[in-house]
Amino acid sequence: MADRTNLKKKKLTSKVFKKKGRGSWLKGIPKNLSPLRQAYRLAQRASRVGFDWPNLKGVLRKLEEEWAEFQEALCSKNHQRIFEEMGDLLFVLTNVARFLQINPEDALKKTLKKFRLRFQYIESSLGRKGKSLSQSNLLEMDHLWEEAKQKKGRFK
Repeated sequence: MADRTNLKKKKLTSKVFKKKGRGSWLKGIPKNLSPLRQAYRLAQRASRVGFDWPNLKGVLRKLEEEWAEFQEALCSKNHQRIFEEMGDLLFVLTNVARFLQINPEDALKKTLKKFRLRFQYIESSLGRKGKSLSQSNLLEMDHLWEEAKQKKGRFK
């Protein structure tokens, strides 16, 4: 039954697409969107015509595959290959977000906010000790980072 429904959906989508005379199914996604939003919209559009994994498990397998390819690229020390694999990894992570119905830009914005708050905590904590970032070391800064994480309500 699900296959029949998907087939109907593909045919209907294809008919609508042909009527509009768009050319490529991907046409119309603004190129001035952030790359993350473009990735999300491209994947959504491709999904509508059946070019998608059947479930979250499928996209997670793809994530594992891309992670392995990224690690191989790192071992090769070929900058161009690493660059391309990083892009592939980011694209598949966008698809994971799409499957989980999470806006990847919103998730990243929240993480950036947490990062800023926690880093500023490190700076202010060091300042109270009369130290600058350059007078500290990774061990001390990491300890302060973990301290910031413990103060959940303020740094989440």
